[in-house]
Amino acid sequence: MIKVYLKKNIAPRIANGHPWIYANEVDRVAGQPEAGDIVEIHYSDGKLTGLGYINPKSQILVRLLSRKAIPIDEKFFFNRILGAWNYRKKLGYTENCRLIFGESDYLPALIIDKFGDYFVIQTLSLGIDKWKPAIVDALNEIFKPKGIYERNDVPVRSLEGLEQQKGFLSTPFDTNIIIKENGLQFYVDIANGQKTGYFLDQQHNRTAIKNIVKDADVLGAFTYTGTFEIHAAHYGAKTVLGIDISEQAVLQANKNAVLNKLDHICKFEAMNAFDVLKEWGKQGPKYDVVMLDPPAFTKSRGNIENALTGYKEINLRGMKLIRNGGFLVTSSCTNLVSPDLFLSAIEAAAKDAHKKLRQVVYQSQSPDHPTIRGIDNTNYLKFLIVEVTGT
Repeated sequence: MIKVYLKKNIAPRIANGHPWIYANEVDRVAGQPEAGDIVEIHYSDGKLTGLGYINPKSQILVRLLSRKAIPIDEKFFFNRILGAWNYRKKLGYTENCRLIFGESDYLPALIIDKFGDYFVIQTLSLGIDKWKPAIVDALNEIFKPKGIYERNDVPVRSLEGLEQQKGFLSTPFDTNIIIKENGLQFYVDIANGQKTGYFLDQQHNRTAIKNIVKDADVLGAFTYTGTFEIHAAHYGAKTVLGIDISEQAVLQANKNAVLNKLDHICKFEAMNAFDVLKEWGKQGPKYDVVMLDPPAFTKSRGNIENALTGYKEINLRGMKLIRNGGFLVTSSCTNLVSPDLFLSAIEAAAKDAHKKLRQVVYQSQSPDHPTIRGIDNTNYLKFLIVEVTGT
């Protein structure tokens, strides 16, 4: 096996468990590995760091799979997937869940979402993509699913020298399915929806609005397919309006409202949320609850300040639409914006809006997306509910 030796003064994060090894942290490579090969990684003193896959084309030269000298083969992937499934079942996630959350499940760059009897896979690096057949075999053996679909139509694969692609990894099936969540039903477009078709990371947070939306007038911005808004209607909101720039998303959101027999309460319109929040903030309707769930504002460290400005702006506009004593429900899925930075942006928005905030809930993504201490990218979602009052 090819051996990779780390420099003496490596980043402590590797010794503390982080699975990414950058090229500038490597002293030398003993041998001529091919991209995607399994290699041994050693500290500078020769002690084994672990086993992982290598890709000289990637900024992340090696991703660790194991800290022990064990065979990396089909059985390895079967056991990792089975272990992840047993963990989810202990938490109560038996229907819909993120079955594999990359580094959190010790399978870097692998995403698997489970929607009942259907599975969606993303293999985001060359090293894990080479094991796709073994991963599919494991899913078939453990779950005997009705269908498996590949959503590798993501730009990040180009950084690994991989093509974007999507399609069936099983017998073809109808990719427009219906899932159940918190007593509600939602259409999921596995083939064409965002990411894997549905955002499972907020399913726990969607129940957190239960008490604050009762008898309330609710506005949801960046609604996508309406999951938060339909939960609000289900939990007793008086009126619910959801807005999103995507006409296709709004169409599906309205279908979801009909599916749950809540279309008499919950309406969705295709509108630019940034423009609406700005215009209505000057002189527009007021709401008891405003919910903001925007897409990631940046994937580049160089644009973090712009992202924070964006979060401050939309939350400031949102606060101005809230009746005194109402609630702001706000999220950030921008991985590079830390919880502290996000909360600071909210505080700055409140100051400029001349509002006082009282925190009701602050939490991260649903537990089926586990956080590993020391691996910052596993703690990416920020979810906040605050009461908003005048100063």
